[in-house]
Amino acid sequence: MRETEGEGAGGPAATEDLLYDVIRRLWPLHRTVVRAVERELADTGMTAGEHALLDALRTEGPRTVPQLARSMGLDRQPVQRWVNHAAELGLVVTAPNPAHRRSPLIRLTTEGTAAIRGVQQFEATELRQRLADLPAEDVRTALHVLDRLGEEFRHLANGSRVQREETDSQGSRDSRGSEGSNGSNRSNGNPEGHDDRPAPPPLMHKGRSGE
Repeated sequence: MRETEGEGAGGPAATEDLLYDVIRRLWPLHRTVVRAVERELADTGMTAGEHALLDALRTEGPRTVPQLARSMGLDRQPVQRWVNHAAELGLVVTAPNPAHRRSPLIRLTTEGTAAIRGVQQFEATELRQRLADLPAEDVRTALHVLDRLGEEFRHLANGSRVQREETDSQGSRDSRGSEGSNGSNRSNGNPEGHDDRPAPPPLMHKGRSGE
């Protein structure tokens, strides 16, 4: 049987189906990763969300709670709860923020740095052993695809749509995002064309409660 135009092995329809397969796997993969991380953390007192918090602080350095929430793609409330609990465990402390007196910086303690380093060293050893047959180039491709999906779904979460330069009946092109035009990319109620709601959470950035 002849393949419909555009639906061959490498056509747009085939790529679309593959992308849907990727998306369908993300949620179960996320939950599986969270369960695996929680099992590793069973004796530490940390949750998977706090693991992600400490990882963000180790990677990015001291940050405020709003900055952490944005980088993790979450609301402030769960991040604040993780910060509070991590502080009770002695893993993080607050420090004065020269840029914003009312929003202190959160930074790792010596104990927090040692805790996240120890967990990640164990994880790295496990990954090396279990995924030794996976080429680095395949991992780079997976990262590229996940980054692109994340970018596009952030646009969808913020209410924006794909913008194309289209010619109207008078032969003039729509102005992309111009004020007052039907093609404006402004979100309702937000004068800057986007809202500040966080994107869907990335892998390993949720706690046990599914936050």
